[in-house]
Amino acid sequence: MAVYRGKYILEGLGTISPEMEHNLDIAYEICMSYRKDFPCEMCGRCCHQPHIVVRPEEIDRISASAGIPLYEFVSDYLVRTSDGRFLFKKTDPCAFLGKDNRCRIWKDRPQICDDFPYAVSMFMSRVYLALTNDDADIMDLITYMDDEWPCTSVIKSDISSKIEEGRKSVIRN
Repeated sequence: MAVYRGKYILEGLGTISPEMEHNLDIAYEICMSYRKDFPCEMCGRCCHQPHIVVRPEEIDRISASAGIPLYEFVSDYLVRTSDGRFLFKKTDPCAFLGKDNRCRIWKDRPQICDDFPYAVSMFMSRVYLALTNDDADIMDLITYMDDEWPCTSVIKSDISSKIEEGRKSVIRN
């Protein structure tokens, strides 16, 4: 299994070629451009995602931020997957989403929460596919996105033009 930027698991791949890494970098930059232009509105919708990943190096920090003893945090709030990742057990909604739709551990939330929805694997993989396949229509690839989310309308408003611009820099095999 290959890992991009130390956190994005690319299942089915043993390694990432230099060309693929270059193209992934373009996809990553497109995704992250939304984060700069459109910060989180704290609508709380993403806090209902089924797979909120907690990296091992984040566990102590999140436990301390939540005010939960480490052993209790790991046993009561996390589950370990067969590939060694940790996921929050309660995610519909996340156990740390307050009644006011505000994250109670915002300053110390997991990296995936900070990246969502702009640089999570699903969106980034769709951007990568659209960049590297001229026949792929990004709008068809992102139909899974909920149109009622504030960030979705921003993404859908100009992702096609960002893909077209990005295709100019893609390395073809």
